[in-house]
Amino acid sequence: MNEMNQGSFADALVGTWQLFLREDRTESGELKPDPSLGVKPIGLLVYDAGGRFSAQFMKQDRSDDSLAVNVGEVRGHNNSRAMNGYDAYFGSYTVEEDTHLVTQILEGALAPENVGMVVTRPMSIEGDQLTLRLPTTSVDGESVVRTLKWHRVA
Repeated sequence: MNEMNQGSFADALVGTWQLFLREDRTESGELKPDPSLGVKPIGLLVYDAGGRFSAQFMKQDRSDDSLAVNVGEVRGHNNSRAMNGYDAYFGSYTVEEDTHLVTQILEGALAPENVGMVVTRPMSIEGDQLTLRLPTTSVDGESVVRTLKWHRVA
């Protein structure tokens, strides 16, 4: 499914997307894994045609040892907070067709302080791949760019 064949970016966004890459990099290109979700988390992102969305992320290793460092209390700028290796939220979204900016209003979230949060993400779609890049901060406060890549599964 290609956004050019869809007629609009909003139409191309509708679907179910599975996460295959989530990484944070410093300005110099250094990889800074987010300890709250680990190096290669799994995730699912759903956008429907009625303007509703949901997102879930999970650290692959959620053993007690993996969660021993309490990084769930730390949230980077422009980002929601994971708890015990898991993050989830849902709500409504709007699309700016000209810029491909997607604004999401978090109506429900795992972390209580994320409820009501408004986040705007620049997105691109090529074929069955959705890419998001956003500035945020690592758990140690360093500025990073987070890249998330998703593959359409439905």
